[in-house]
Amino acid sequence: MKIVAIDGPAGSGKGTVSRILSKKCNLLYIDTGAMYRSIAYQVLKLGIDITDEEKITDIAKNSKIEFIDEKTYLNGIDISKEIRSMEVTKIVSPVSSIVPLREVLVGMQREMARNHDVIMEGRDITTVVFPNATYKFYLDATTPERAKRRYKENIIKGINSSYEEVLENIKKRDYNDMNKSVGALKIAHDAIYIDSTNMTIEEVVSAMENVIENDKHKEV
Repeated sequence: MKIVAIDGPAGSGKGTVSRILSKKCNLLYIDTGAMYRSIAYQVLKLGIDITDEEKITDIAKNSKIEFIDEKTYLNGIDISKEIRSMEVTKIVSPVSSIVPLREVLVGMQREMARNHDVIMEGRDITTVVFPNATYKFYLDATTPERAKRRYKENIIKGINSSYEEVLENIKKRDYNDMNKSVGALKIAHDAIYIDSTNMTIEEVVSAMENVIENDKHKEV
């Protein structure tokens, strides 16, 4: 099966690029960040202590997460908007640092890719989830640029937040993501690095599509 893996920090454009490429290259798009956000959403909804790793891991074991028509479904319910709230955003990084939880979700991610050509994005897809992915990319951008993009997204989605809040949150997430004991954000030695700071989405998509399409017979 063909696996396109994209890693990178928050706000680098991974989700937007992956959605477009999934259609252009006929790939199943799997948003791993949305999976961790789904668990974080349930932690808030159920009032679970963020340090209770056992309960949080049990939530994951008993959750069914699906991606249908670019929407995220948790146990059959569309929670696409809810998981993008600032409340969820503030706790998703520490939640995703729980090692037993990561093991559960990584298992789900690998199972999703078992019978499909997929494009998957996150923080450790090229290094942990699929170290033997067919194509590996690391998508990056400066911190201010990523904060600006996320702030604009929040406005469009009706999420109430200031630019300063978004910038501070991204800085914290970068630190947490890069310093996790397991699944830390880093550039795989064989990943293609793309700095999208001064690139349009179309330019990023074109760069990745050229790699994929010019090597279309390559498989894992």
